[in-house]
Amino acid sequence: MANTEEEIYSIMFTSLKHPVRRKILRMLNDKPLTFKEMVDHLEVSSSHLTYHLENLGELIYKMDNGKYKLSTFGLATVSAMKGVEEAPEIESKRRLKLPFKWRAVFSALMVAVLILAAMSSIQYYTLSQLTASQESLVSQNQELMSWGIGTSKIAHILRNVTLIDTTKYKITLLSNTMEYRNDFSVTEENLKYSLNSLESNLDVDFRFRANHFSRYELHMIESQPIFVLTPPSSVIENAEGILKRYKAYSGDAYLDGMLNLLTQVNNTQDQSIAKDNIKLQITNTGTNTVEFLWMYTENGVDFNAKSLRMTFQRNILIEMSDGYFLFTIANTKVNVNQEQAIQIARDYAKKLTWNIDGKQVTGFDTLETPVSVQFVPHPRGNSVALVPYWYIILRLDKFYSGGINAVSIGLYADTGEVVDVQMLSST
Repeated sequence: MANTEEEIYSIMFTSLKHPVRRKILRMLNDKPLTFKEMVDHLEVSSSHLTYHLENLGELIYKMDNGKYKLSTFGLATVSAMKGVEEAPEIESKRRLKLPFKWRAVFSALMVAVLILAAMSSIQYYTLSQLTASQESLVSQNQELMSWGIGTSKIAHILRNVTLIDTTKYKITLLSNTMEYRNDFSVTEENLKYSLNSLESNLDVDFRFRANHFSRYELHMIESQPIFVLTPPSSVIENAEGILKRYKAYSGDAYLDGMLNLLTQVNNTQDQSIAKDNIKLQITNTGTNTVEFLWMYTENGVDFNAKSLRMTFQRNILIEMSDGYFLFTIANTKVNVNQEQAIQIARDYAKKLTWNIDGKQVTGFDTLETPVSVQFVPHPRGNSVALVPYWYIILRLDKFYSGGINAVSIGLYADTGEVVDVQMLSST
């Protein structure tokens, strides 16, 4: 930032001397523009525009969305420029010849005007400095803003659901991406924040689908989080508290059934209990990590995708995901059992044609014992409607170029239709 009046006036006068820079200032005074928009308007090369933007210095700045905008200093410069351009012309031939006495008075008045103008400029610059400080504070608050999610939702989840004390951290938005998921027909937004303090440094990831919370991940870069309240020593009580606060945040009715199941648990040993159409499965890895998984179940079919999952490490919530709100159930028909699914997969591999190193290879024989067989309900087509689904990995009877020695085949359990095939390099 310019520190002296000489530097301030130097930037102004240098900018106003060139017609292209004056035009840039006028354009940005109307509205913020991208680099390409300015190139198109000015009809100059990219290198020339870059040169002029560099010479405009602190009169402009580049926003997070890539557009250029006038600074408060730039706005003042445009105002001064307008004053010059809109001043009435004086016809030199009609200049009034004043007596010496009046010329002296006029000169004194002009000096006074210049002094007042200089004082006004200094005051304006001081005011702009204060404004810049205010804008800096506002920008810090806006670091939590996102495309459609907004500060309130992020801050609410961090402080009121996970109980992380956001007032103890400097919070910075690291990335924010939004895309339309054709497979689910919903908009998905992914955000990443850093939380930094003298005591701990964290990264947190969020995902929202259809503007509904979908996933939270905590990465403890240095030390554990600073909490508003000390979490309960029992991981079950901790999970219950988070689930209750998440219910208060989202208002989703299905969380009541999940809470009801959790109250029936008194330890974190591997177990599963079910009531109505919700099953709670607890998995303890033995490395201070406990997972709680609530999923929809019907007619003996567990729909893993339609679930809510919490993972705790040393009694700290490190991951929470919710797909229960998003997915629906198309049917629970299992017309193809496990043995039939394996045979369908074998037959399909024998007729399969695959491009390996630019050559079409047809017919793959597989070993008797599958590598894995999973029954995982899966959406049919581009939808969120789940149907029973088999995912099978078969070992090939030999290695192919690139280390290929296995094939994965996915098929619907209600129809037997094969819908996904991949060649794999499996150890």
